[in-house]
Amino acid sequence: MSDSEIIDATKKFAAIIQESDTYKEYLLQREKIKTQPELYDKVNEYRQKNFDLQNESDSEDLFDRMEAFEEEYAKFRENPLVNDFLRAELAFCRMMQEVNVLLAAQIDFE
Repeated sequence: MSDSEIIDATKKFAAIIQESDTYKEYLLQREKIKTQPELYDKVNEYRQKNFDLQNESDSEDLFDRMEAFEEEYAKFRENPLVNDFLRAELAFCRMMQEVNVLLAAQIDFE
């Protein structure tokens, strides 16, 4: 199989992912939250802070900081638009992680 055939197959696979219920739900929830730009900005701020916190190398007081972060945003997460979007995004991310793990497991690459 040539490289161009692999690229074509990858494009077809991406189209299959785009037809999944998980991806469609993510898009639906993203469009809903984008109707409120200020709220969407706050969601992006939350996502960035969460990402930064999870990727810090200093784990000495990470649990305490994670707990404080969750407390700080608990009320924010109660908003149905926020919660529905973040749940849909997490479901899509988990699906993509599983795809990546399965793909990597099938390839003998050191």
